[in-house]
Amino acid sequence: AMAAERGLAMATCTAPVNIAVIKYWGKRDTDLILPINSSLSVTLHQDQLKTTTTAAASRDFTEDRLWLNGKEADVGHPRVQACLREVRRLARKRRGGGEDTATLSLSYKIHIASENNFPTAAGLASSAAGYACLVSALARLYGLEEELSEVARRGSGSACRSMFGGFVQWQRGERPDGTDSLALQVAPETHWPELRVLVLVVSGEKKPVGSTAGMQTSVETSPLLKHRAEAVVPERLAQMLRHIQERDFEGFGQLAMRDSNQFHATCLDTFPPIFYLTDLSRQIIALAHRYNAHHGHTKVAYTFDAGPNAVIFTLADTVAEFVEVVRRSFPPATNGDQFVRGLPVGSAALSQELVAAVVTEPVPGAVQYILHTKPGPGPQLVDDPSQHLLGADGLP
Repeated sequence: AMAAERGLAMATCTAPVNIAVIKYWGKRDTDLILPINSSLSVTLHQDQLKTTTTAAASRDFTEDRLWLNGKEADVGHPRVQACLREVRRLARKRRGGGEDTATLSLSYKIHIASENNFPTAAGLASSAAGYACLVSALARLYGLEEELSEVARRGSGSACRSMFGGFVQWQRGERPDGTDSLALQVAPETHWPELRVLVLVVSGEKKPVGSTAGMQTSVETSPLLKHRAEAVVPERLAQMLRHIQERDFEGFGQLAMRDSNQFHATCLDTFPPIFYLTDLSRQIIALAHRYNAHHGHTKVAYTFDAGPNAVIFTLADTVAEFVEVVRRSFPPATNGDQFVRGLPVGSAALSQELVAAVVTEPVPGAVQYILHTKPGPGPQLVDDPSQHLLGADGLP
């Protein structure tokens, strides 16, 4: 970020998507984004899903500007502003209030460009990756090193979990000012090398009710959500941490499915009810249960966020067979060759018994594609200047 003498400084970072296995749904403070319960997630590998963000500051910029996936967007968005304000505040504090000529002036306007290598708002946690990436790039620009998950949380609650790789807990915290509501890594991505993730993309559409509005309606109207936060999650969180520590897929998978189902039950218990799962989501759920029943134990586990796309956790030795089961159950319409993306998937022959027991009525074209990925690291600095999303003029 060291072109400061020319009055232009630039930093580029990438950040990952995360998938919660113990779900966050509901805020106790909507301004500070403080949750009603702790949550636990798996960070996905950036080779398959990532946001890239470049932040630049210059004395020549006349206003703050923001571009998302190549289109100019509203830099005045309250959550973007909250992140900018917090990072600048930390930078000021770090400098002890005095402007050091060698460091970037905090009065310079800022240009930000951000790109996803996956569809935005399709229930693929783009806001988590986006805000984690924004905060990482800004922190790099201003030379900050400290605990940044608290800043990312101000952009999007789940973004605080994308500040770390591997297995991450967002602690609810107790303080009203939110200073103890932050993310911590509970295990690195190397902890469970066999774990794999299949994202079954059924729709790239925007969701019917955005998470922000949806979860507040749930807080206001769902007695089940209150029971979940107070009585169910604390015990589940402790169990899930144990399953991860022990790499116990049976326990991990069953609990992930139960927690996903309960989250969607709280959506149904919201008034008016919110439906994120579609008929197709439910068919995938039924398929997973038939597949596990056929094998006599939990080999695949689904979890769904606020949208219809299924995220399937499994172990490496199961991927090829289950992908073939999905291909037989939801034969690709046209893109046979593009149906499986991401990490390579071997071929598998299915036994007649398996097909008879598990593949019921095929629904052609229902699943757009499968993305094969695995747990991965937290935000990364991009050193290569050719990867910046802004040019020397500070424009995309």
